[in-house]
Amino acid sequence: MTDDTFFQSPLPVRHRRPFPARAIRRLLVRGTNWIGDAILTLPAMAAIREGMPEARITVLAKPWVGEVYRICPHADEVLTFQEPGIHAGVPGRLRLARDLRGMGFDGAILLQNAIEAALVTLLAGIPVRAGYNTDARGLLLTSSVRRSREILRVHQSRYYLEMVRALGFPPPDPATPLLVPPVEYGDLAEKVLRERGCDPDAPLAGIAPGAAYGPAKRWYPDRFAAVADSLADEFGARILVFGSAGDRDSTEAVQAGARTRLVDLAGRTSLREALALISRCRIFVSNDSGLMHVAAALGIPTVAIFGSTNPVTTGPMGPRFSVIRRPMDCSPCLRETCPEDFRCMSAITAEDVLREARSLFGGGR
Repeated sequence: MTDDTFFQSPLPVRHRRPFPARAIRRLLVRGTNWIGDAILTLPAMAAIREGMPEARITVLAKPWVGEVYRICPHADEVLTFQEPGIHAGVPGRLRLARDLRGMGFDGAILLQNAIEAALVTLLAGIPVRAGYNTDARGLLLTSSVRRSREILRVHQSRYYLEMVRALGFPPPDPATPLLVPPVEYGDLAEKVLRERGCDPDAPLAGIAPGAAYGPAKRWYPDRFAAVADSLADEFGARILVFGSAGDRDSTEAVQAGARTRLVDLAGRTSLREALALISRCRIFVSNDSGLMHVAAALGIPTVAIFGSTNPVTTGPMGPRFSVIRRPMDCSPCLRETCPEDFRCMSAITAEDVLREARSLFGGGR
């Protein structure tokens, strides 16, 4: 899962009364709202499960991340926070609280930081409520954790892991898998591949040329195209291009620069279908994105390309990945767009990425 550096001395400080894990039989965990963030909570989920092996753990999550938690081996069920939808606005939050009240939860851990998560669980009558005391919600929690300055400078997965450790949970086994694709993913992936004219037995390579937080996170489409062509030529791989509907400009630009016919899936699959297909890939090449985190957490050999962002805090987690980054005086700048010459990305060549991809692909699965 990760290494022992995640389990050094705790960074946050617990205050108010401790979290009574042994007394809780039904636990609600409020998940985070974005795919990458959801992956980063998984070590904390593993710690919760190890500390509460007999409890039923339910995750409350937005629809677009629900599938991530459904294939997390440490959750028993997932409830959907339907916003937009029936849980939107004040009436929707009250309805959600009323629904939760009838489910018999006797404890809640809030991985999401907003005050509304604390308000909803309070209104739901859940007697034990734990989380960081961010967003002025400390008084709404029965077991709150003060966030230290140091926690903002380490890997974001440790942000969540340290919070649950401050509540008294033991560190998880580093070998614990983060995501486990269910058996039915095999049939689902085969169905989607056949619908798109692909041989389901061909080796698959995934690329994700988009990124939600601005163009400064996006490597050049023509270089993604060169990588795709080489993987197709050298390994006979069928190239699947992943992303949301908002990534289509990027995926279409990659296809325009490639000799190989790519299978452009951006905005054309559900998250469940995308996860099933990614779980079949022999290699995954991506910018810093939610899908990068998904691939690495599934155990897929992953090449992660970093420019404006910092792999120290948001790098992938998993058994086999390689981060490619060229340090510059101005990076990591965390900007949406580059105000200068984009040299952090222009310094990364297609051959740099291919070298790592060949090594990981050659290892097989």
